[in-house]
Amino acid sequence: MDLDTSLRVSASGLKAQAMRMRVIAENLANADSVASTAGGDPYRRKVASFRTAVDRVTGATGVKVQTIDTDKTAFTRSYQPGNPAADATGYVLTPNVNTLVEAADMKAAQRSYEANLNAIEAAKGLTMRTIDLLK
Repeated sequence: MDLDTSLRVSASGLKAQAMRMRVIAENLANADSVASTAGGDPYRRKVASFRTAVDRVTGATGVKVQTIDTDKTAFTRSYQPGNPAADATGYVLTPNVNTLVEAADMKAAQRSYEANLNAIEAAKGLTMRTIDLLK
């Protein structure tokens, strides 16, 4: 694998993990939100899914975000009769976002992002050493 190919593969990983971190950040930002209307649905958790992508120029296999889907798990209910978003029985639906799961997903995405950065740095270092040898 040449330098350009390895950089393209790592760059595709960086872009995919950056998008994953944006989705997770959106989930965390909306973890405590409620519906804007009484009895309405609150924010629904989003999940990024990936697919392999072949670069037609180099033939290298990278990764891309395929879709950003909504999580279909049920909302939780909490009894808050004074809340404007409460239904007729006094219950408010809360988002299906578990902050612990999101924090773990964020850590995994961060580690993947760092691994791709390290691969780019390694390729850069090898290139610099090669140039030094050719002097």
